[in-house]
Amino acid sequence: MTSQSRNPVRLAPSILSADFANLGAAVAAAEDAGADLIHVDVMDGQFVPNISIGPAVVGAVKRHTSLPLDVHLMISTPERYVADFSSAGADYITVHAEATHHLHRLLQSVRESGAKVGLALNPLTPLAVLEGALGYLDLALIMSVDPGFGGQEFIGGSVSRIEAARRMRDRINPNCLIEVDGGINLRTAPLAAAAGADILVAGSAVYGGGASVRENIAELRAAISGAD
Repeated sequence: MTSQSRNPVRLAPSILSADFANLGAAVAAAEDAGADLIHVDVMDGQFVPNISIGPAVVGAVKRHTSLPLDVHLMISTPERYVADFSSAGADYITVHAEATHHLHRLLQSVRESGAKVGLALNPLTPLAVLEGALGYLDLALIMSVDPGFGGQEFIGGSVSRIEAARRMRDRINPNCLIEVDGGINLRTAPLAAAAGADILVAGSAVYGGGASVRENIAELRAAISGAD
């Protein structure tokens, strides 16, 4: 898969913006509306300020959808919990380059757990880290906001980072998917897609506003249709 012959951009609704009191229904609504993955943000109150969910909730979400679970570990020393999240049903496990001292070993542990391997980079983390890791990855997550909070504004410089990551991916590991997370909405989704994103994570753009999940996903699809 190269930038010249790409599949349609996939949408991964982030349940961080969903109603946690009705999480099963929120996940089912996204699947019914044509989502491609379910993005699950895991936060520990250390790597990022917020605290969200753990493996038990991932297991509960798994029972409510047939879509792949894209589990994003925004936690310190994630190697402690890789096996738990894989056992709970994570199809992708994405860890942060900034969260461990032994990244190579961590990526190997994700592979050995049976999950697909993802690596996330914060907005100012050099892409040289990604270049060294690409051969081990199924997914490269470019953060377009600082991690830890939903509803943030897309950092404008992210477009050039996505473009650079795409070129790097095409050269080193064309099978690796590029995912973008943070501030994705009707304005920024086509920018990220045109820059080379294969997967867009959207939280408030899917679960927020006065429209239904189905209407929001349809509007996002329409916004990016010219950038595929």
